[in-house]
Amino acid sequence: MALKQAESSAEVEDKLAALTTNVSAIRAVKSAVEGTIGPKGLDTMLVDRDGGVIVTNDGVTILEQMEVDHPAAQMMIAIAKNQQEKVGDGTTTATIVASSLVSEGLDKVIRGVPVAKLIDGIAYGIQSSLELIESCSHKVVSLDDPYLYNIAIIAGRKYNDVADMVIKAAKLIGKDKLCDAKFKLSDIVYSQNGVENEVFGGVLIHQKRMNTEMPHTLESVKILVIDDALEIETMSSEALGTESGFQQYMKQQAEFKENLQKIIDLGVKFVLVDRGVNSDAEEVLTDAGVMILRRVENEILNRVAEHVGARKLKRTGLKKSLSELEKYLGYAESVIEDEKLQQVRVLGGKGIPTAAILVGAATKQIAGEKERIAKDAASSVQAAVKGGYVAGGGAAEIMLARNLKSCKKEFAGMIDYGVECVVQALKAPLSQIIKNAGYHPLEKVEEVIGAQFDKQNGALGVDCDNGKITDMISKGIVDPALVKYYAIKSAGEIAISILRIGTIIRKKKCKGQGELLD
Repeated sequence: MALKQAESSAEVEDKLAALTTNVSAIRAVKSAVEGTIGPKGLDTMLVDRDGGVIVTNDGVTILEQMEVDHPAAQMMIAIAKNQQEKVGDGTTTATIVASSLVSEGLDKVIRGVPVAKLIDGIAYGIQSSLELIESCSHKVVSLDDPYLYNIAIIAGRKYNDVADMVIKAAKLIGKDKLCDAKFKLSDIVYSQNGVENEVFGGVLIHQKRMNTEMPHTLESVKILVIDDALEIETMSSEALGTESGFQQYMKQQAEFKENLQKIIDLGVKFVLVDRGVNSDAEEVLTDAGVMILRRVENEILNRVAEHVGARKLKRTGLKKSLSELEKYLGYAESVIEDEKLQQVRVLGGKGIPTAAILVGAATKQIAGEKERIAKDAASSVQAAVKGGYVAGGGAAEIMLARNLKSCKKEFAGMIDYGVECVVQALKAPLSQIIKNAGYHPLEKVEEVIGAQFDKQNGALGVDCDNGKITDMISKGIVDPALVKYYAIKSAGEIAISILRIGTIIRKKKCKGQGELLD
């Protein structure tokens, strides 16, 4: 079936036009975040149609909130979100490197370099850089490593209070848990306006007890975690209309009351429930001095169970004997509800240590931004514990670029052009950091390259306060190796994806989108 001819815009674009369009979209995304990178980076104000305002320096927040229609730009933002999901930071670096990669790639294609050869060279350059980052990173042996605090300060945008809280929480949790792939330190960060900053060992639950007749403070607490509803199994009206159905219903009622009595007999004083709670259960357990939280998120249920050493139980599990149910219980030193803040704290669990970071600020907007900052700091500290750290401030990328440059002679033919794209792209973060600090990017980047070569020190970079060349590691300016790793990896993935697109075709509308299928 013949394609419809062009309307206001072409339905089918030739290969160079498609690449040019996509590269322009990626550049536009980069321009939205490039001014935030580095110690002298500025904030961005995001304003919605209703007048809502977010002021932030966080790259992924800017990308997630900005209006984007172009498919290539949406691909870039998806990659940035993936970067955030994996290590919680480095999205701005990934965006800047990706933009430089596709821009350099477009330039090479215009000059006649085959895209296939270009992609091969980029893939090699990216992989070589990733291997070098892994091999040269400085490992974190102890949570007392002073560089961890520096990482928290840098990712926390020089908020000492944020860095202090993140490091304290990391120590409460321990290195083993921080290295757990399923655990995210950023998940324990919360914010609330009108409160003081606080770190404590335990779990913070943003819910209140079912009613005010329940106790708000418990000591030496036995805890039951029900991954289900605390209700009687429902029966259809048809079933209840039969004699056998009614007898079954009465049996279920009796069993439910027996199960509630088991909870009381076990000495349980705190019950967390995934779903709803029957009014009879609420009344009986309230009279017994039990605090209940209902409709607790599964993630919180898991965190509490792990911290207090409990095993989650389905409601049918309450049919077990008292001795069997005892094995499902957890224990905490105390459970306290803050009625004003509508929070419950579970403290001193006998299971795996955990912590909570509560970030306070004067207003809701400021609290939200400080929470994002604290989450970045927490993610960076955890990434450093897992994968070590490298020189920050763009110095590590220059070291990688120098290494690739020295290896280029190994390549014959046009693959070399792809490697050159990676070399130039790795210079982009330092160039932007220098520009944001008010210095001449080209001059300073070449100065750093020369200094690193002369002194054979890949940690040399630019002090943005005075413009002088300095050893970034000695100065305490370091970045998590995993953040660099995934930023470069993500940039390579998006660049290769964009360069592979040779044609853009407008899809016809499907049913339900205002046009019938032919």
